[in-house]
Amino acid sequence: MTGKTEPQPIFDSEEERAEFEFHDSDEWVSVENFDEQRRRLELAARQMLEGSARQQISISISERDLARLKTRAAEKGIPYETLIDSILHEYAEA
Repeated sequence: MTGKTEPQPIFDSEEERAEFEFHDSDEWVSVENFDEQRRRLELAARQMLEGSARQQISISISERDLARLKTRAAEKGIPYETLIDSILHEYAEA
């Protein structure tokens, strides 16, 4: 045996290191605003189940806004289309 060790990853920031460690662990993590996130996910699930009364549309949106929406959706663990739909639904119901 040569006694080689695995190379250690190099991180550009403390945030990048923390994200790596989070994804590399199997631990549960607390979620901020749990009730709000649960409500949003339940709404998204209900909307997906009500699919028969839906109409598909096409819209133009700036690349920057779409990138931000995709990031926010990824943080919530939902498809970006579902996030956009829930935003529009909340606005229409208000």
